[in-house]
Amino acid sequence: MSISVPASSAPDPAASVRGSTRRPLAVALLAAALTAAPGARALADSGPVAPRTPEGASAVLDGLKTYGAAVVRSGDGSVRQIPAGLYEMRVDGGGMLQTYGVGVAGNAQPQARYTESGWSGSPLAGNGDAGRIRWVLEHSYPQLNDLAGLAKAAGAGALTAESAAAGTQVAIWRLADKVQVEAVDPAAEKLADYLQKAAARLPEPPASLALEPGEVSGAVGTRIGPVTVHTGARSVSVVPDAAALAMGVRVVDAEGRPLGTAVHGTRLYFEVPAGTPDGAASVTVHGATKVPVGRVFTGEVPAQAQVVAGSSESASTAIVHARWPQPQATGTGATADAAGLTALGTRAAPVSQATPEEERLATSGSSAATPVIASLAVGLVVLGGVVVLLLRKRPQDEEEA
Repeated sequence: MSISVPASSAPDPAASVRGSTRRPLAVALLAAALTAAPGARALADSGPVAPRTPEGASAVLDGLKTYGAAVVRSGDGSVRQIPAGLYEMRVDGGGMLQTYGVGVAGNAQPQARYTESGWSGSPLAGNGDAGRIRWVLEHSYPQLNDLAGLAKAAGAGALTAESAAAGTQVAIWRLADKVQVEAVDPAAEKLADYLQKAAARLPEPPASLALEPGEVSGAVGTRIGPVTVHTGARSVSVVPDAAALAMGVRVVDAEGRPLGTAVHGTRLYFEVPAGTPDGAASVTVHGATKVPVGRVFTGEVPAQAQVVAGSSESASTAIVHARWPQPQATGTGATADAAGLTALGTRAAPVSQATPEEERLATSGSSAATPVIASLAVGLVVLGGVVVLLLRKRPQDEEEA
């Protein structure tokens, strides 16, 4: 008996080529998915990084209190007159600040909230004249209340508090914004010129209260740290959060003595008892000190940043976070069963075994990685459908008797 193949059913060389190109492409897609899956899971399981809490004081802007007027000239020839002078801020927890605006276009709004910042986190970042602005603040009003002496040094004749504040603000704007701005009052303008020319570069001032580093981690059963306290306060209080208290985590010094207060230079540690489950805690440090002249306060609008010109004793706060994972035994990966892929000459990617922590999360039904894993699963299902379509064969040839 002979079997004949109808012309319509004869193998199509082009189809064979298409089939031969589909299989490697499908294999490559599936291999890439298997390879990416463990990495995506590891990224998700690492958990979110705790946001860094602002260090130092936080305050609300009261408004412009002592000021004169200035004229700003734009490149297009337009001229506008604006107020120039000292603002006041109310510090959360107690205290007052006197500040100047950093940006000439700021127009800071009363009742806006601000937090203390280093220069790198403010509009002064990368400004080579930031240190000169600090010099201006240290050598003018209100740090120098001797207005007669200040006027003599500047050759300004007579200065009032308003003209001194206006001249100081104009000098700061010139150094911060590199704008063409002049004080309306002649004495204030002479003061601005004097301050701008005389200003030397000073280093950035320290934070009113800071903890370095702001995050630490370590093993259960050890002292995690150290964290160094930096402050101008005579003493600061050290308060563990509720999570630390509930798990028996203590804040101690290097010798294991409990710490309830600290001073500048104190090094503190988180003492985590053996057997404590995976977790995290934080410690808040409170103190009262003068905010250094030259510190910047930033709000929601960068252009409205303020720079400190004077401070009363003001409340400051800093927070440090600690994490402690249980020691994890290093497991061996299990190779996925990929007979179909092996037959096509492709090696399957290894699939990691579940760790005890993953099993615990699976049992509880919760995990920080759940959204990422769900997205990955959907992607694999879609990819699997693509692979099936690529590998699907044409209908088998009919056999003639």
